[in-house]
Amino acid sequence: MRDEVQVKLISIPEGQETFILCRTEGRQKKEQAIRNRFATRIETALDSLKKQVKAGRLKNRDKIHVRIGRILASHPNVADLYTVEVREESGQLRVEWSAKAGQQKWREAREGAYLLRTNLSAATASELWEKYMQLTEVEASFRALKSELSIRPLYHQREPRVKAHVMVAFLGYALWVTLKHLLQRQQSQWSASRALAELATLQSADIILPTTDGRELRLRRITEPTTEQRTLLNELGIQLPYQLQFNQQCSADFAVA
Repeated sequence: MRDEVQVKLISIPEGQETFILCRTEGRQKKEQAIRNRFATRIETALDSLKKQVKAGRLKNRDKIHVRIGRILASHPNVADLYTVEVREESGQLRVEWSAKAGQQKWREAREGAYLLRTNLSAATASELWEKYMQLTEVEASFRALKSELSIRPLYHQREPRVKAHVMVAFLGYALWVTLKHLLQRQQSQWSASRALAELATLQSADIILPTTDGRELRLRRITEPTTEQRTLLNELGIQLPYQLQFNQQCSADFAVA
């Protein structure tokens, strides 16, 4: 499919479903990093237990087995990759552990791989994978609408107000997608959700200055962006205006609408 994605079509004889074996480089690296982190922790814990038993600070076999059980239970992701035994030689207990070579190789072989199952028909595995990615895009859009764009919950009681709420949320999602594509086009490390969270403190505010003759001077300003916000805005090619035009007819127009 791509440099970082591999797919393989697996047809089932006389079956109504199709399976696709996929492997993603990014997912593989992530799972390897997780395995290495937990493997380091469990090996450190087992070495510590081994030293305690060897030094004679822990002599009860049952307590040793309890400690081993706690260590394995604390690292369930990699517990099946190790063999731990309690042996006795010349009246002295000792703990021995070793990594399962075959299990390690099997874990490495399946890291980054996942299986898709579908009843859709397509000529190639790449077409089915593209359809699956479209499904993930739809699910991501629903998550964005419910979380970042806050379309739910709805407290409106009238249908026109509900439709207006949905329309505003849809416009917000259109801007969300635009932001995501702008970041992808610039090959930025920022995600759309992270960019919105970073830019959330940028706000427009009205500065009201009363005069001696009873009038008010209203100036609309934008908060000063931070260094990270400036960097992000430069990547997006967006330049904040120093001053926004204040429309005196805004309130009247809103009331009429």
